[in-house]
Amino acid sequence: MSQPVVSEYYARRKPSSIRLAQIAFAQRQDAVKAINLAIGNVSLPVHPAMARRLNSLSTDSLEGTVIKYTPTLGLEEANRAFLHVLASGGFATEGLFSQVTDGGTLGMELMILGICGEAGSAERPLLMIEPIYTNYPALARRLGRSTVSIRRTLQEDGSFTLPELSESEEVIKQTRPGGLLVIPYDNPTGQMMSAEALTELARLCVRYNLWLISDESYRMLYYVPGEPVSVWGISEEDVPGIRGRRISIETASKVWNACGLRIGALITDSKLFHDKALAEQTTNLCASKIGQEIFGALAGESFEDLNRWYEKQRAYYSQMCGSFTTALKEVLPGVIVSNPDAALYSVVDVRNLVKDGFDSGDFVMYCATRGKVVLDGQELTLLTAPLSGFYTDKPGAANPGKTQMRVAYVEPPENMVKAPRLFAELLKAYEAER
Repeated sequence: MSQPVVSEYYARRKPSSIRLAQIAFAQRQDAVKAINLAIGNVSLPVHPAMARRLNSLSTDSLEGTVIKYTPTLGLEEANRAFLHVLASGGFATEGLFSQVTDGGTLGMELMILGICGEAGSAERPLLMIEPIYTNYPALARRLGRSTVSIRRTLQEDGSFTLPELSESEEVIKQTRPGGLLVIPYDNPTGQMMSAEALTELARLCVRYNLWLISDESYRMLYYVPGEPVSVWGISEEDVPGIRGRRISIETASKVWNACGLRIGALITDSKLFHDKALAEQTTNLCASKIGQEIFGALAGESFEDLNRWYEKQRAYYSQMCGSFTTALKEVLPGVIVSNPDAALYSVVDVRNLVKDGFDSGDFVMYCATRGKVVLDGQELTLLTAPLSGFYTDKPGAANPGKTQMRVAYVEPPENMVKAPRLFAELLKAYEAER
């Protein structure tokens, strides 16, 4: 008897690069334990105000056990919290519109629907800077929208370099995108975009009438001297015409250690975009009321308190990033590690250490399915994300991600300290098998 078939889209679909190792490891039958650096699943407690709100929810906010839909826009307090958090970094919020979303992911989806051409067409693609967080091209494919990209290059010193501005401008002229996406505190590279570079890209957006979209999931998590960078730090005086074309993706996941809360926001200075994005979101009805109640607690925190929180977060991650990078270079001479300037990630490139034909996806699956190292009497493996999935295929061009893996600084310190040796030993064992 014949069976129903799935769609062509489903038939082609594979798990995200950031979940691949975790899914494969779950099938193992041995007693090996994994240190999971494949996904940015933060392992720190949420902000105290959010914890207090969580503990008081059943008596104070939910009227017993009644949990109704909220407005599609989101609770007033939750939207106020997102704008308050933005303002605490020193950015003006007058004239900005906020709507609460189901995590940053729905904000990404609404953004793509709002700026790109019709489904199935190549019109008004989303312009990305590669390597790019995998959700953006994946969501574009889900929605049938097109993407184009410019590509950064990882240098031997750990820095990623952007192409010349003239090259980016040529891509814009040829492909006529609907908008340019930037991630100032970058996922996956851990690089921090300078205010000057962001301003230059903003001028391109005005010149060619593009939306400027900024994923600000990691805003305030930076470990280099200077001030925070944001699309909301660009004034009309800096870039005449920038007002009314900016969009930012916000989330409770990273800075606030609340990945599982699944609360985000879409902020814009365009009332038209805001109204239409809100109309589109009515299909989703609303974001989680419980999540909004918890995140909304930040609306009452002082700027001083919030900035103390940022400082605490930066101190924790900067020490961890620096220790990992230094230790990996010591145990694996010749490895390239992207400079951990911001966010929670680094790219590890083994191109100087491996034989021809190395494939990061195969190495990641080796670690997840059968690789192991005995460390302090315990059998361990390490899960990372292959960076080949963070690049799109370009005709005639090699995928730089074939020798690159992303690591996320999310495990507790006692596990992170083991990660460099684990990576080095697993790589040596894998290469010995090839």
